[in-house]
Amino acid sequence: MTVTEIGSQPGAGSHSIDPVGPGQRWRLRYWSIFLGQALSLVGSALTQFVLMWWITEATGSVAELATAGLAALLPQALLGPIGGLFADRYSRRLLMIGADAVSALCMAVLIVLFLSDRIELWHIYAMLFIRSAMQAFQAPAALASTSLLVPRRFLARAAGLGQTLEGVMFVAAAPLGALALSAMPIGWALAIDVVTAVLGIVPLLVFTIPQPGEPRQAASNLWTEFRDGVRAVAGNAGLRDLFLLQAAVVLVLMPSATLVPLLVTQHFGGGAAQVAVMEALWGIGMLVGGLAVTAWAPRRHIRWILGGFAVSCFAFAASAAMPREFFTLALAWWVLSGATFVLGEAPLTALLQTTVPHHLQGRVLSLMNTVIALAAPVGLAFATPLGEWMGIRGLFVATGIAGGLVSLAGFASGALRRLDRH
Repeated sequence: MTVTEIGSQPGAGSHSIDPVGPGQRWRLRYWSIFLGQALSLVGSALTQFVLMWWITEATGSVAELATAGLAALLPQALLGPIGGLFADRYSRRLLMIGADAVSALCMAVLIVLFLSDRIELWHIYAMLFIRSAMQAFQAPAALASTSLLVPRRFLARAAGLGQTLEGVMFVAAAPLGALALSAMPIGWALAIDVVTAVLGIVPLLVFTIPQPGEPRQAASNLWTEFRDGVRAVAGNAGLRDLFLLQAAVVLVLMPSATLVPLLVTQHFGGGAAQVAVMEALWGIGMLVGGLAVTAWAPRRHIRWILGGFAVSCFAFAASAAMPREFFTLALAWWVLSGATFVLGEAPLTALLQTTVPHHLQGRVLSLMNTVIALAAPVGLAFATPLGEWMGIRGLFVATGIAGGLVSLAGFASGALRRLDRH
């Protein structure tokens, strides 16, 4: 692999991307690990739905559901930088095994509590919290490992496969969870997650994952290494602009996406079924976009990132702009928005994996995830009063257009465009 621009930027050190190759039998190793992790993630998504549905039926409380949501999301957002630091400092393979094992153990505890009829809400909150914390370590380790498991030419396709998997989880989690609940007691339904976690661990026990060639200096400490990751982004004008762009798009777009039920009920006059269809179609759009990236493997990443995000945001606005009686057309725009969002998101992941040295990838990728996780609630805080002022439909249209304009503004950044030269 070649030396990239980041290696000569201030704060990034003098290192290039490490010359660790995936080897000649990379396909068997990569696909075995990918499919194992895919099964584990699908199992986790399924049981997350099962637990959320149980809380809904047991309490009927918005506050209890919100608490469960915070327990499932907040630890991953807050611990993401630490997880990225560990992924660069320690064995990524062992981190992935440990995270899956602890998550399976948490689910085993819940299974025992459900089957013995001793379950309480705080048990679920605690287990969701721990599992989310484990995801903060598992996700950056898996992402940072990809560039060492596959050849550089396959990275865009690997990112597309990852986005395809997200689309599958988005679409399949609810129906698979509902099917499991209808076929067996909830305790045994949760056992599916334990089985899939074991299936995710087995390939990691069979195959090794190459480690970065230059993990750290002997005298370094955690704080120093964390600052190295921050400096790798802050010292590279292109990466800095890329982070700001992603944060801006999430800030203006994602908060409105959480208000889809209000758009469907207040503007289109629909109900729960229409909300479910709209959310499922977003997942189908993601699935289509992920498959497209996997097939095409775009190389000019910045053009795809900026163009994909821009079209996605404008399609988002167009969906809400449809008249009340044109709900079907609004759904078509919604699918387009989901598909083109992935056409931007997958190349962004591939760009980071080809631009950032291997020994910094865990930190940089987790920083990106943390930026996204923190930008969404900040945007939601601003979107709430705006929605009350301009109405839910106006909020969707305004935020979609703003996101599209922000994405197009990225073409004005010379530093951002130069990232494509490497």
